[in-house]
Amino acid sequence: MSNFIQITPFMLVEDIEAALTFFTDILGFKALFREGNYAYIHRETVGFRILEQKGEERVPGTRRYAYYIDVHDVDQLYTELKPKLDTLPKGNVHGPVNQEYRQRELLVLAR
Repeated sequence: MSNFIQITPFMLVEDIEAALTFFTDILGFKALFREGNYAYIHRETVGFRILEQKGEERVPGTRRYAYYIDVHDVDQLYTELKPKLDTLPKGNVHGPVNQEYRQRELLVLAR
């Protein structure tokens, strides 16, 4: 049996409340744990650790990242999320679209 379980991205954010609202209210994740400036969110087989770090607190060298969540049917997910995606600012949702590298993608920018 393998000792490795999964990779869980650790996302550094400026505002944990805004991040939690985005992931739970818009993308349908559930906050399984929350304490202070830390939260763990999960949906089906995907989880993220979120840590709020403001301005000077941020770890040197940290950058913004894009996170891919692989799904079996991106169009089904888009249909499910569309009413909530429509509440996001114009330009924050792109797709679903077929990419030249033979992947169908839906890009959702966090607020």
